[in-house]
Amino acid sequence: MTDVQIAPVRLAGAVDAPPSKSYTHRALVLGYLSGGPFCVERPLDSDDTRATARGLGALGASIRWGRRRWTIAPRPAASRAARTVRCGASGSTLRFLVSVAAREASTTRFVGVPRLGLRPIDGLLDALRGLGATAERGPGGWPLTVRGPLRAGSVRVDASASSQFLSGLLLVAPTLRGSSRIVVTGRAVSAPYVSATRATLRAAGVRVRRRGREFLVPGPQSIRIDSFVVPGDASGAAYLWAGAALTGGRVTVRGIDRRWPQADLAVLPLLRLYGARVRARGADITVEGATRRPFSVDLTDAPDLYPLAGVLAAAAGGRSRLRGAAQVVHKESDRRAGTARLARALGARVRSGPGGALEVEGRPAIRRLDLRNLTDHRMLMSAAVAGLAADGPSRLGPRAAVGKSFPGFWRALARLGAKGVTG
Repeated sequence: MTDVQIAPVRLAGAVDAPPSKSYTHRALVLGYLSGGPFCVERPLDSDDTRATARGLGALGASIRWGRRRWTIAPRPAASRAARTVRCGASGSTLRFLVSVAAREASTTRFVGVPRLGLRPIDGLLDALRGLGATAERGPGGWPLTVRGPLRAGSVRVDASASSQFLSGLLLVAPTLRGSSRIVVTGRAVSAPYVSATRATLRAAGVRVRRRGREFLVPGPQSIRIDSFVVPGDASGAAYLWAGAALTGGRVTVRGIDRRWPQADLAVLPLLRLYGARVRARGADITVEGATRRPFSVDLTDAPDLYPLAGVLAAAAGGRSRLRGAAQVVHKESDRRAGTARLARALGARVRSGPGGALEVEGRPAIRRLDLRNLTDHRMLMSAAVAGLAADGPSRLGPRAAVGKSFPGFWRALARLGAKGVTG
């Protein structure tokens, strides 16, 4: 069977955080740029991170896979003839590796699933062209072809559609001969992800200076480490904490080092607004559910929380508002429309508010779900959290969709008391 049945239950217990997908992507790119060999310790083994690792292999790296360590090492130049990068459905793979590939005077061809070809990338391609690369897109976005070499210099990048445009440039700029100045235009979104990129570079001894909307990057700089330990993932933990808040349970997620910037730590103040109790002891964070209060939240900097916030709102008595995060319509699916559909399926009333806000009139008794075609991983995990508090067993799927970002999701729910979710 490819679907899963979730019965209502109060979540309780403690689990380890999965490794961070965001930091695994960045560590892999850092390893490639270091010239290797480079070890990524405790990587997240997911569909997206494997796409990045395989893409780096296509660009000229040797990848060795281990259960708790992935190793990247350069291959001789003669082995770099294959220049097709298959991104699957991973936006991080596409945007980071387009920037990496543009460093070299070879032509690299990128392909992926149809939806990824339609997701925003023009702002990044324009910036790469401004630094000397050529880039072309075929019908529907595929194939995307890029050729370098990049040169250091001053460039403007519109980061209003994705923070990954800026992150991709920040990762490669230190390797160029000469200093670069990157000026951000438009309303920057998902700012904590840029902070994560800068934190990764700092850990490698790479200097990036920010001055308002400008980022000043000396070059060339060397990667001064040969390994990176991936921190625990607040994005995955968010679903487990929300499950505790929704069901009146008590969940501890171990291994969340808050010294590493993570956008989805924003779920914790949201859960406090919701009425949950949040306690942190070192790297262990506990959420205990209490009341379900309506709330108003701006998710521009944490767009991946959008469907989960919609579920919380649907189960609160009163009107909640989900504001900002215009970029959610360009994710693996249109998550604004998907969140509205999910909230309505739970029995809430939903309407569009001023400025694109989603207004959700929730009800404490939410309905069971029968949604077996949720291929967007974050929509599926959010629906699963809702199923824990529904008025009967919910049927959801496909089960394997969570492999994009949190392959251990069903196991984690089972350890916390959920029934019927393993397979």
